[in-house]
Amino acid sequence: MAVTDEAIEKIKNMIVSGVLRPGDRLPKESELAAELGLSRNSLREAVRALSLIRILDVRQGDGTYVTSLDPHLLLEAVGFVADFHRDETAPEFLAVRRILEPAATAMAATRLDERQLDALEARLDALGDAPPVEELVACDLEFHRGIAQGSGNPVLCSLLDVLSGPAARTRIWRVVLQEGAVARTLHEHRAILGALRDRDAEAARSWATVHIASAEQRLRRALRCDGAPVRFDGAPGVFAHGERGSHPFTPPCKGAASVTAVRRKVGGSGEGTSEGGTG
Repeated sequence: MAVTDEAIEKIKNMIVSGVLRPGDRLPKESELAAELGLSRNSLREAVRALSLIRILDVRQGDGTYVTSLDPHLLLEAVGFVADFHRDETAPEFLAVRRILEPAATAMAATRLDERQLDALEARLDALGDAPPVEELVACDLEFHRGIAQGSGNPVLCSLLDVLSGPAARTRIWRVVLQEGAVARTLHEHRAILGALRDRDAEAARSWATVHIASAEQRLRRALRCDGAPVRFDGAPGVFAHGERGSHPFTPPCKGAASVTAVRRKVGGSGEGTSEGGTG
């Protein structure tokens, strides 16, 4: 193990064991280095690394402190790295969202109050007839973040923030705009909101699954993944609109949700949702 890695591990053990707690100030550099059996240079490198991932907070002239260790704070570094994912891996991030976000939406159905639901609706209402992509991204981010926060689980909310930041959402919305699917996408937002207002956790879960699975398949098509064209439910040789022609969907990854099956679960395809939208 490299000397700096050893220093990081020793500081980590002090925090995990409870010797250092959130908000605690670290001992003076010379004292801590002697206590841990490290050189001061190795200790400085370890502190620098841990501050970058928001474990420690270095305050000039005041000392070094353990941060609050809140999930959102600790996952910020992961979100920064996630923004660098390549286009071809974007659907894989959506696939993870497809697992997590419907659960968060179902949890929010019993927790969001009327004031919070009104705020979500007002954000959707504020969009004009032809909003620019920046406005769509901002609205999308606030809408889904508000629902995730309503789940009452800060770890789940932070993970979803990491998986679907502004960079990822901008990529998805550009595909939606190119294919003229804005109305269908916003319809799915309204359907999710309607299920939340009805306090119907299973309908909210199902509409969230439709919404994200649609975006996942739309991205796969835009990226022209290898494979035979398929319709939503995976039948080979049939295109998205049910005819043999342009715009084939590519096969979803193994285990991907069937959009058709989920739509049937919530009572039909729904007006304007035949090709789905963004997440």
